[in-house]
Amino acid sequence: MYLEIDGSFGEGGGQILRSALTLSAILQRPSKITKIRAGRKNPGLAAQHLTGVYAIAEITDAEVHGAEIRSQALTFTPRALKPGNYVFDVAHVQPSAGAISLIFQAIVLPLAFADAPSTVTLRGGTHVAWSPTVHYLQEIFLEHAKKFGVHAEISLNKWGWYPKGGGEAIVKIHPIARKTDGTPDLKEVRLLERGELMEITGVSALSNLPMQIAQRQQQRTMQRLQDITKNVNIKLFDAPSIGQGTAIFLKAVFEHTVAGFSALGERGKRAEKVADEACDELSEFINTDAAVEPHLSDQLVLLIALAKGHSAFTTSKITRHLTTNIWLVEKFLPIRFQVVGQEGKPGEVSIA
Repeated sequence: MYLEIDGSFGEGGGQILRSALTLSAILQRPSKITKIRAGRKNPGLAAQHLTGVYAIAEITDAEVHGAEIRSQALTFTPRALKPGNYVFDVAHVQPSAGAISLIFQAIVLPLAFADAPSTVTLRGGTHVAWSPTVHYLQEIFLEHAKKFGVHAEISLNKWGWYPKGGGEAIVKIHPIARKTDGTPDLKEVRLLERGELMEITGVSALSNLPMQIAQRQQQRTMQRLQDITKNVNIKLFDAPSIGQGTAIFLKAVFEHTVAGFSALGERGKRAEKVADEACDELSEFINTDAAVEPHLSDQLVLLIALAKGHSAFTTSKITRHLTTNIWLVEKFLPIRFQVVGQEGKPGEVSIA
């Protein structure tokens, strides 16, 4: 019997689909998702969503109905978790710069729950709007996942920008350590205090554009961050790619946690504006006492739900993405979250 999920609930985006399929795969529970991205300008499954569906179906040998472009309803029946070597390319669905990070989010936990290592090649957009960059996955998400007992590495071979895509990343995923009864052992993690700021590192990168653009991004960032800490190191990088693009990624390293902030260039957007966007997000986070920034908060929900004990974290902003993911997890698992704080404000999230 299918667990039915309303894909238009709350934030109503592709996150509901990814989280539902992830939990279906791990728990081996069939699900039916309706009204997928119903409120979006182009509702239903886009190329990166559909590639994610194909990917998680392949690693679980699933029976799937409704897997086509613009479909707003999907049924998913997993049969088994199958570790191995895989290649998933957004362009196989249709030429696009669809974000490979969204495919990564769907498959990394299921493959970590498998009983052998996996290597996955992902092709598509690596640094595109409305999705985590590969740098964010490398430096922020996987650093926190490691605390829970999820070990994976992601290496970036080629950068993929909008609109050409063509990027490539290699992901190596290791099985979660097992308890004596053979079940995966995810650890309790409590991220309540971040401690002192140790340093800010980062990269100002571009592809197939004058290096002075990346230098201007770097210089503006260094100027902005000097008031926060003198320990700042932003490197320049000429990124291999078939397309053109610029980006800046900042990593704030604290005693007990790390936080990441990104911004992307686009035609007509000044390099200083790109730097300002990333610095503004970092400054907003610094002005709170939270251990976790908003983008990571909703990504931690599945981990703390699947872990033993009473994991918890403080966040600099309670977002609709976060509360939507909590709603979804509570549909699949017999647990309840406690959220202290108001949407748009700092708060604390814990397993009740």
